[in-house]
Amino acid sequence: MIDTWDILFPSPTGPESRRAYVYLPTSYEEMPEQRYPVLYMFDGHNVFFDEDATYGKSWGMGKYLDYTDTELIVAAVECNHSPDGGRLSEYSPFTFRDPTLGSIQGRGKITMDWFVEVFKPLIDGRYRTLPDRANTFLGGSSMGGLMSLYGVLAYNDVFSRGAALSPSIWFATDQLEDMILRAPLDPDTVVYMDYGSREMKFHPNMAHQFGEVTAMLLDRRVLLTSRIVPRGDHCEACWEKQIPFFLNVLLYRP
Repeated sequence: MIDTWDILFPSPTGPESRRAYVYLPTSYEEMPEQRYPVLYMFDGHNVFFDEDATYGKSWGMGKYLDYTDTELIVAAVECNHSPDGGRLSEYSPFTFRDPTLGSIQGRGKITMDWFVEVFKPLIDGRYRTLPDRANTFLGGSSMGGLMSLYGVLAYNDVFSRGAALSPSIWFATDQLEDMILRAPLDPDTVVYMDYGSREMKFHPNMAHQFGEVTAMLLDRRVLLTSRIVPRGDHCEACWEKQIPFFLNVLLYRP
């Protein structure tokens, strides 16, 4: 079952109505005493329904979770669709210059503060969650993948695990690397990070930067799963195929 409703989100011009999506596992109604871990995701409109997805193809996350009876709540929120770089601003921890749009103000901290201070308490209050850090995860792709990496590092007291699919680690590299070096991390921090082999040509030195970030996370003793997806591309159809891989990492218990 997927609940949807409109929620106010702090956009650059003031509170803006967004669509929120919450997936509840198949056992949710049958087992009223059970509580569940929560995966918070970015670009919520692309997670569940093809008709809501930007390019007409979603991750099909709900169908996979139903089919596998995965005991997990997934809570996601639609992004900013403004053509003047609204999503870039909302999902970037750093201010940077885009060659087409000019200066983009990094509002990633504002976004993450809202997830932690507003959205998470709402989800914990409305649903039977396991609200502790050990059962609270982040996930996303592209700029949402960057935000997942940022969130699990900079808000490590809230999120213990994160899945960063095709994360946009190709810009503001100095700021990103400084953040990885300085973030206070718990030794049980888990990160899944991947990149499609076909994406490597999209940005200069992409393979090198992916290797740099991987090495730095390992140096910080992050429990890292890092993959190059064979023939992987930058699209929802490819990210859908990675669901079994990153969920296995997020939900793995020794």
